[in-house]
Amino acid sequence: MLARRLGPHTHKSNLIVAASQVRFCAHNGLKSDIEIAAEALRLIAELYAIETTIRGQTAAARQSVRQSKSLPLVAAMKAWLKTQLTLIPPRSGLADAIRYSLIRWSALCSFLDDGRIELDTNTVERVIRPVALGRKNHLFAGSDGGGARWATVCSLITTAKLNEVEPFAYLKDVLERMSSGHPMSRLDDLLPWNWAPANAKT
Repeated sequence: MLARRLGPHTHKSNLIVAASQVRFCAHNGLKSDIEIAAEALRLIAELYAIETTIRGQTAAARQSVRQSKSLPLVAAMKAWLKTQLTLIPPRSGLADAIRYSLIRWSALCSFLDDGRIELDTNTVERVIRPVALGRKNHLFAGSDGGGARWATVCSLITTAKLNEVEPFAYLKDVLERMSSGHPMSRLDDLLPWNWAPANAKT
């Protein structure tokens, strides 16, 4: 659900494009563009500084701080970007970078209204790296159905890790419970964030 709300681009797109533009402008000696891109990076760094202060807090607490501190900064950043766009050549690389961000602004700002959403995609990229590295092996799943089941297993393993649950112990316990007749009405008990080992149940 969150992925559908966020759309195909996330907040990290802003950072990547701005950083790339800084390198591009520096290489080509465009001083005015360097100053604009550097200011964009400074504003983004302020957002990350705010995120550092709320890391590990509840979603509600994160949203509250973002609304009070990050929202005004983001609003000012959007207005500033629109102003800069009128001051630079419309076909320049920097203009393309600014338009790229402005077109996706709604998705880029989703984190302001939902404390569950991270400012960037670093966490996701870290957890899918092992899957990406093994993608050639995954071609030999045997069938489309086998590939879908393997994707489900990968998702369960990664979700378990994110919830600080040891994957092997989790999968072993869940499979044993399901084969022993765990009621379908209580499947939520087996989700990684709700799970507790069977021998820990009272």
